[in-house]
Amino acid sequence: MTAQIIDGKLLAQQIREAVEADVQAMVAAGLPRPGLATILVGENPASHVYISMKHKACEQVGIESFGYLLPETASQDEVESLVAELNTNPRVNGVLVQLPLPSGLDEERVLKTISLNKDVDGLNPVNFGRLAQKGREPLFTPCTPSGVIYMLDHIGALLDGANAVVLGRSNIVGMPVALLLVRRNATVTICHTHTINLPEAVRQADIVIAAIGRAGTVRGDWVKPGAIVIDVGTNRVEDATKKSGYRLVGDVAFEEVKEVAGAISPVPGGVGPMTIALLLKNTVRAAKLSDILLSDN
Repeated sequence: MTAQIIDGKLLAQQIREAVEADVQAMVAAGLPRPGLATILVGENPASHVYISMKHKACEQVGIESFGYLLPETASQDEVESLVAELNTNPRVNGVLVQLPLPSGLDEERVLKTISLNKDVDGLNPVNFGRLAQKGREPLFTPCTPSGVIYMLDHIGALLDGANAVVLGRSNIVGMPVALLLVRRNATVTICHTHTINLPEAVRQADIVIAAIGRAGTVRGDWVKPGAIVIDVGTNRVEDATKKSGYRLVGDVAFEEVKEVAGAISPVPGGVGPMTIALLLKNTVRAAKLSDILLSDN
């Protein structure tokens, strides 16, 4: 059996096209063009690449973008003051602080400063807390976990009653995706570096979400036949045949697992494109929320 390959690039393109149509309709109706502001602190090369990709994506769908670069030496007050200023800027509907922040900065304080109505990355502790509470709804959910759920829905995965295993417990992916699965009535096991007999835990899963940041960790004999495997990991491994000297691989041993799983997302071309597409979608939603709030006043 060879697994169904879940094409994240195609799904992301469909979302982007819908976002672009939304933006055009808003502008045609005389509404302001949606705007996304990004804040990057320091010179982390990977963060610069990610920010550049987000601004390019905004341009492609007609969203206005504003980039703010602060030096590595920026103080806590400087970062929080910039966030507070953007909270009040009517041209900015979404505020995104690129993580990780340099050491010495309090990430939670910075994220807490972002207005709930502009928290398009879904990482303000209040939005995150609502995600964890039964009967509460966050205004926004984190983009990568949302992309995982979108992919599962697209292939018709039955989440209600499913056994799901999440590998990783980060605030960016592991914990929020586990909470989203619980909201869909899955039974969720969160695995991490202290999990005893990790392969056996994974073998029990109908759905496996790998987000641990270690190349090729999940092997073919770890996976129950027919299980759905979503690979969130993006890892560089040396490859002399590539001009860059490396290639990108996921947390899953793809060639092994695809022969066992029922469906699998590739790396690259899986969850990655979904993250930016859903950031764009959240930004348009934030703009619509802003228009509703303004019309009510």
